[in-house]
Amino acid sequence: MNQWQTLIPEEHLLLQVNKSKLMEFTQTISKEVRLSGSEEELRAFHYVKETLEKMGVETKLHFHQAYISLPVKSHLTVADQPIPSITHSMGQSVNHLEAELVYAASGTAQDYQRLEVVGKIVLLDGLATPIAVKTAEEQGAIGAVFINATYTHEMIVSTVWGTPTLENKGLLPSIPVVSVTIETGAVIKNYLTEGQSICTISTVVETGIRTIPTLIADIKGQAEPDKFVLFSGHIDSWHYGAMDNGTANAAMLEVARILSTQRSQLKRTLRLAFWSGHSHGRYAGSAWYCDTHWEDLRENCLLHLNIDSVGAMDATVLTEANTMRETRKLANDVISLVSDQEFTGSRFGRSGDQSFWGTGTPSLFMGLSEQEPSEDPAAKAFSQLFGSGKSGGFGWWWHTTEDTMDKIDPELLERDCKIYLSIVWRSLTSPLYPIDQLEAIADIEGSVQEWQVKAENRFDLSSTLARIESVKASLLELKDEMKIAVGEEKVTLINHCLLELSSYLVPLNYVKGSIYEHDLALKQPAVPKFSDLELLVQTTPDQPEYYFLLTSLQRKRNEVNYALKQANRLVQETLRSLQK
Repeated sequence: MNQWQTLIPEEHLLLQVNKSKLMEFTQTISKEVRLSGSEEELRAFHYVKETLEKMGVETKLHFHQAYISLPVKSHLTVADQPIPSITHSMGQSVNHLEAELVYAASGTAQDYQRLEVVGKIVLLDGLATPIAVKTAEEQGAIGAVFINATYTHEMIVSTVWGTPTLENKGLLPSIPVVSVTIETGAVIKNYLTEGQSICTISTVVETGIRTIPTLIADIKGQAEPDKFVLFSGHIDSWHYGAMDNGTANAAMLEVARILSTQRSQLKRTLRLAFWSGHSHGRYAGSAWYCDTHWEDLRENCLLHLNIDSVGAMDATVLTEANTMRETRKLANDVISLVSDQEFTGSRFGRSGDQSFWGTGTPSLFMGLSEQEPSEDPAAKAFSQLFGSGKSGGFGWWWHTTEDTMDKIDPELLERDCKIYLSIVWRSLTSPLYPIDQLEAIADIEGSVQEWQVKAENRFDLSSTLARIESVKASLLELKDEMKIAVGEEKVTLINHCLLELSSYLVPLNYVKGSIYEHDLALKQPAVPKFSDLELLVQTTPDQPEYYFLLTSLQRKRNEVNYALKQANRLVQETLRSLQK
């Protein structure tokens, strides 16, 4: 069976992408600053809703409560001299906090080993990331000042994903956090060199429960209307946010405009989701949607396609965007169609609106197009934040006052929109779901092998690797069946298997805790349930902690192994049904 039977109409669809409409949508959405829960943001939501309804698309605007943090102002002095600064979402409000300022470089473990920072304010190079703030707190710092690049970049400094629970609210930041430019940072460092290290910080951050909107719009499929692709992007913004995220919202509207005229050809439903609470609530909107519609996502969502910060000037790199291994081929096939680049992709980190891994939903993209790598401090920081360090991120204006319409390239926005349109089209019209589960299990296998090497002889993962081999062998059989599958009944059986497999394999590869919770917004390894092995190899059998860790790892191995057993059982049952 040829999975891609829609090439000619797809080419026709791509020709319908309209630069003028994309720029018009972007201009209208980004004409106001869109803080989460604000009137300005709501006007943008209503514009998107009304535009979709004019296309004949069914919409529903939800309102719900979320934990939102809006930075208002900061006042920083060093050596009694005022220093221009900004404060950050989820940082603490303080009034004239005074302490010694200590330069801690990049804030690594080695940097802190040579310093005494308890009761002091730390000066750090780089962006105000959650892990940097968490580490500073753990070292005993009572405040943090970050040196950014040419501009200060708005950030949210909490590790807590979405609205906190009673169990994790204690992980919210407890210190004030501010950022300064690299030029101002040099001035501060000079003061420290001269022995002038007294620093004062005053911040106002409005944090609490606010009402925010979420807009959902469906273009119903004809054959499997309950099955859907979730195509999502946030509307809230830092400043005018033309690139982040006006262009993404525009691309979503343009995809909807084109596909709304092709309903009869859509096998499955396109569900567009426009979030609030991304920038100011640590993905509170998408987390709420997951919590509220968990079963629907678990049983019916075959792919989450996210879009953020597309169409920027000089955004020529299309090789590094985030992907799961099982969705990488889909991305590469499309990107190679519209450009001459070979997509390799980067493993997802804990960022973006990736709130759906617990439901077992395969994911593709956060952003897409990026800048060329450079030695610019902002570019170097972004390359580590967004991907594998091989690009320059979304642009020096990201999360600054400079994110305005002049940063948008209409030609590149059209190109990016075509990529998303093609991926959506193939996902909705291909007879078989375009999810490569052999790649998923290979990714898991490689990670478990790495864990086994790291564990040395302290913990045995051979049973896990044996289970993985069984799943691989079954999937190879299934792949052969997929090549010859004819008829709606067999295609339906295979698609059900592919969808159910994701509910086992995605959490194994990406979820550390419960599938019903949200892991913290911190970097975590592949197959994170085995992450305690990193601690085990640092302990010895003469320590009680060694046995505590062994106990935990045995339970996690049980969890992983049984999920693999269920996955293999699913494939074998599918094979038996196909071969009847």
